[in-house]
Amino acid sequence: MERFAALLDGLIFTPARNGKLTLIKEYFRSAPDPDRGWALAAMTGELAFREVKPSQIRALVLERIDETLFDLSYDFVGDLAETVSLIWRSPAAAAESPPRLKDIVEKLHAATRVDAPARLAGWLDALDATGRWALLKLVTGGLRVGVSARLAKTALAEWAAVPLDDIETVWHGVAPPYRELFQWLEGRAPRPTIAGQPTFTPIMLAQPLDDADLDKLDATGYRAEWKWDGVRVQLVARGDQRRLYSRSGDDIGTAFPELVAAMPAGVVLDGELLVMRDGEVASFNDLQQRLNRKVASPKTMAEFPAWVRLYDLLESGGQDLRALTFDERRARLENWYAARQPAMMDLSPLLPFQTWHELKELRAGARGRGIEGIMLKRADSAYVSGRPRGPWFKWKRDALTLDTVLMYAQRGHGKRSSFYSDYTFGVWRGDELVPVGKAYFGFTDDELRRLDRWVREHTTERFGPVRAVTPELVLEIAFDSIHRSTRHKSGVAMRFPRIHRIRWDKPASEADHIDNVERLIS
Repeated sequence: MERFAALLDGLIFTPARNGKLTLIKEYFRSAPDPDRGWALAAMTGELAFREVKPSQIRALVLERIDETLFDLSYDFVGDLAETVSLIWRSPAAAAESPPRLKDIVEKLHAATRVDAPARLAGWLDALDATGRWALLKLVTGGLRVGVSARLAKTALAEWAAVPLDDIETVWHGVAPPYRELFQWLEGRAPRPTIAGQPTFTPIMLAQPLDDADLDKLDATGYRAEWKWDGVRVQLVARGDQRRLYSRSGDDIGTAFPELVAAMPAGVVLDGELLVMRDGEVASFNDLQQRLNRKVASPKTMAEFPAWVRLYDLLESGGQDLRALTFDERRARLENWYAARQPAMMDLSPLLPFQTWHELKELRAGARGRGIEGIMLKRADSAYVSGRPRGPWFKWKRDALTLDTVLMYAQRGHGKRSSFYSDYTFGVWRGDELVPVGKAYFGFTDDELRRLDRWVREHTTERFGPVRAVTPELVLEIAFDSIHRSTRHKSGVAMRFPRIHRIRWDKPASEADHIDNVERLIS
């Protein structure tokens, strides 16, 4: 555990990507099995402990620390794991020696909610402050050290000197602590066999495109289709097994059992998951009613009928088609669809155009149809994982903007735990401000420091890590769309809000009114 704690500590204080890769590769080189496998699972989000909850951790620390002192410390630090690790009082002589990572994982998986807190307390006694912090980050499932699942897999590929695609290809055919994976990468065993398993194929993604970049491209070499406002998915049917994966490789089939049951055999498809009613695509807000559920009831399936609009054919009849050009794959997809007419699926149509001007006119009407924008795909492009520059572009519709007033600020996490970096903002309803969204990005480091100072100087009330502020600062918010919501006092909720500009110059009285918001509702 001490070695894993040192890794996390190094990662959180190493901002550069290459530096993080170096730290992870060194850990894979030096850590024993199965510790390194469990560490990989933690960094890729494949490790969870249902036996430990933040409330249990709080209860543990309150057995040894005065509640008021803990609350004050938590308010100042802003992070539960960091607060507990620093304030924890261990006995004069620890009853246990520092545990290995494998011991923690194995014993917690075997524990119940009744005995898990006692095990956790013993480990907290045995570890130093850094070890306690890492332990609590591990068991609560929020490492927040600036490492994505893809970065961890990239480090694994670089450490073993194998292509990242090879790691991605076998990933869903292996399980933590990945003994067979590490044995293969070290040349001690053959490549894990995944033949016939419904494994995930890494998704191909598009680069964002600005209007200014469009004229640099040759219109005759690209195909265009709508960028539908849903969730990118992959449908995999091999043998008698079927899976529905999100773009990150999460199995979401339990929320959409009707789609899984409708998958034709022997195929891997790329598409967009939508809610469809009478041939019309419903709002993303409707789709969220399904995405937020682990199990879908018959009533939910009837109210929010799922649909997949197909983009690509990656595999058919056991044949991998990804090396073919887009035009060749599209022709095969159209033939495959025409022969089978699968339920709850249709084809994403290609948009006819000759010039970029024609495509711009089509894009201008995207918002009125609930479409995110346009996808551009080079006719000769193979299907490759990741986000290569050139083959595919996403040309999104223009963002909407509103002038809002800052209402609340909350401490961030990780490197931002000492800053008020999460902002809730609202618009006017008469003389009252009503919240319409929350954003935590879109500003520079210098702007963050200035915002943090402003929040501290204009605080009116405190609620734990949250501060209410005087309604004086105007934030211009850019967002993708806005929908009605029963969960917000204003009755609306923004999608993908980010701070576009900080209007230090604008009086709060001139911020937008709820009537302006109502006119923008999708």
